[in-house]
Amino acid sequence: MFRRIYLDNSATTPVDPEVLEAMLPYLSGKFGNASSIHFYGQEARAAVDKARHKVAALLHAGPNEIVFTSGGTESNNLAIRGSLEALKNIAEKPHIITSAIEHSAVQNVCEDLANQGFDITYLPVYDDGIVRIQDVEAAIRENTALISVMTANNEIGTIQPVEEIGALVRRLRKDGRKIFFHTDAVQAAGKLNIDVDTIGCDLLSISAHKIYAPKGTGALYVRRGIRLHPQNIGGHQERERRGGTESVANIVAFGRACEKALDDLADNAKRLADLRDDLERRVAAVIPDVVFNGSRDLRIPTISNISFGSVEGEGLLINLDMQGVAISTGSACSSGSLEPSPVIRAIGRSDELARGAIRFSFGIENTREDVDHVLDILPLAVASLRRMAPSMAGPVS
Repeated sequence: MFRRIYLDNSATTPVDPEVLEAMLPYLSGKFGNASSIHFYGQEARAAVDKARHKVAALLHAGPNEIVFTSGGTESNNLAIRGSLEALKNIAEKPHIITSAIEHSAVQNVCEDLANQGFDITYLPVYDDGIVRIQDVEAAIRENTALISVMTANNEIGTIQPVEEIGALVRRLRKDGRKIFFHTDAVQAAGKLNIDVDTIGCDLLSISAHKIYAPKGTGALYVRRGIRLHPQNIGGHQERERRGGTESVANIVAFGRACEKALDDLADNAKRLADLRDDLERRVAAVIPDVVFNGSRDLRIPTISNISFGSVEGEGLLINLDMQGVAISTGSACSSGSLEPSPVIRAIGRSDELARGAIRFSFGIENTREDVDHVLDILPLAVASLRRMAPSMAGPVS
């Protein structure tokens, strides 16, 4: 019997029924503008404030340190551009340190700033897909103003040493250096226990649609005392850090999703890691010439990235989709690119293995039966594609 299985939860997640139920009243009767001072406005304002507390709780932050945005991309732009534009008395263009495997919402901002004369250092990640703190420290210059390293990678799931980076930045500040530390935690939120004080970051980005809330809302954590130049110039919303009428219904949904993520964090992490590990064990047992990408220890519990030798990942994606299984060849924001994944290449894989990389990303709706079904069809799909490309046949290296 034909069935559909969704294993692309790192691209986006389905809206949780309880999250949808929480937001529906604010799409109908409770329609006020949160900036209005009458009853309807104050009803909306109270809902936004309540949601702000829930988002803050997920990050172990203060509610006044949360800025609502339209999503992870805007949060990253506000963090990077806003912090740099707030700097005063800088004699030369500030230096930025980031990693070679950042999401495009960070990478493309840095590339744009490089075109404006900013100096960017891209840290390597080695074969395990993890930045080394020694490389971060070695990259520091007199004019270094910002370090932006993600908490967990969106393609291979590897967890970066953000706590060590935060500790380094705190030591530098004691010596009088003014350096901001931003981390993109879009893929980590709801999968890892995130404590902004333990990390020691100044700025942290998250997104609603990665944790079972609707698309179009995100948040930026801004540590108390950090100045930002707003990127959305308009009204006085978000303590004048992000102008624009608040999307009340989406913010309410985001708050409920954060509340659920915090309550269910440990149980979901264990169950989904078990599903992921079961998939990997069985793939390794029945399909030859496969390579698992990135560290298999230091990663979030939801992502498995596997390269299949002598197979084009796009062909395998289409084959599985025709059989009802949704997966990804990498970041959803990079879909449509014909180039091998920069993340897989950054960990030292060949172009062939980078092109043959598939990301399975699990979510709370996935079950053991889903894994069983994938293993029923995946070996046959891989074998079929390999037969069609005999010139590519041979063991991977």
